Amino acid sequence: MRDVAIVSFAQLPSVKTIVAADEPELVQPVTSEAMKQIGLTQDDIGFTCSGSTDYLPGRPFSFVAAVDGLKAVPPIRESHVEMDGAFALFEAWVRLLHGDIDTALVFSFGKCSLGPVPAVLNLQNDPYYVQPLGLDSISSAALQAQAMLDARMATEKDFAAVAVRSREKAADNPNAHVRDPLTVEAILDEPYLSSPLRPSLCSPFSDSAAAVVLAAGDKAKELVKRPAWIRGIDHRTEPHSLGQRELTRSSSAKLAAEKAGVGKGKVDVAELHAPFAHQELILREALGLGDEVDVNPSGGALCANSTMTAGLIRFGEAARRILDGKADRAVAHATSGSCLQQNLVAVLEGE
Repeated sequence: MRDVAIVSFAQLPSVKTIVAADEPELVQPVTSEAMKQIGLTQDDIGFTCSGSTDYLPGRPFSFVAAVDGLKAVPPIRESHVEMDGAFALFEAWVRLLHGDIDTALVFSFGKCSLGPVPAVLNLQNDPYYVQPLGLDSISSAALQAQAMLDARMATEKDFAAVAVRSREKAADNPNAHVRDPLTVEAILDEPYLSSPLRPSLCSPFSDSAAAVVLAAGDKAKELVKRPAWIRGIDHRTEPHSLGQRELTRSSSAKLAAEKAGVGKGKVDVAELHAPFAHQELILREALGLGDEVDVNPSGGALCANSTMTAGLIRFGEAARRILDGKADRAVAHATSGSCLQQNLVAVLEGE
């Protein structure tokens, strides 16, 4: 199999609202920066793939408008997934395995400020039996968290401890949305949004965009001194219906981690896409990550969660630590769907 690596990463700071920015204005700064870091232009890119959703802007084919942020002439080879940008990265990785091109640009963007995200995410539920109930993303995650409490797998203090650690790590991340320190006691004093979830146990609604460049083989070695090689990557999914799943565990994340080879070596850093505090605990167990692993040194999605971008940022943050020489082996994870329904896991290594 052909060696493929992440060779650059750029992101916009995650904020509550990016004012007066349409799709090209979101995309152009991060794609330009990702290519500039390694001395490439759009003419050097063999394939481009993006991840976004049309449901937030409320109009069809908004992803087509985003391509205006790239060079339009000559025509480019381009694709799009209606999912987080991490899944666009997966498609680009597969495309590079064909062997006829050496580089790929992946980008994603999302503006949560455009609409009520929890309600919009209800549209991913069963249209006949669940959508009419109005089960939004926070309420469904609360069912999952309550199941963990009922099974005595965790306590509300454990959930709060995850949020406290995430805020502490986000304090050093200028791209994080929330960085103010909190204590466990302060979180437990917050009113419930949907029991047992409190505001600080849920990710913020952020606007952001991100981009990475992938390169294969010798091309990757030409572009950077220490490529973040994708040594294993796998994507698994679980039944659509919440009632058909064991919500307190993630069998799909566990299987994806096994197939990607997470357990085949020491993991230095893991960036887990956990939009709710309790989900980090589920993912740690599923991926077999012990206390020695530095989990979400960026603060994770709990401190910056732009819809359709947070997963790609996890890949970028993990790769950046390989590129900078701060880690030798990292795990990147992205999720999609209600209650960790779909999971993408990759192992990144430096030479």
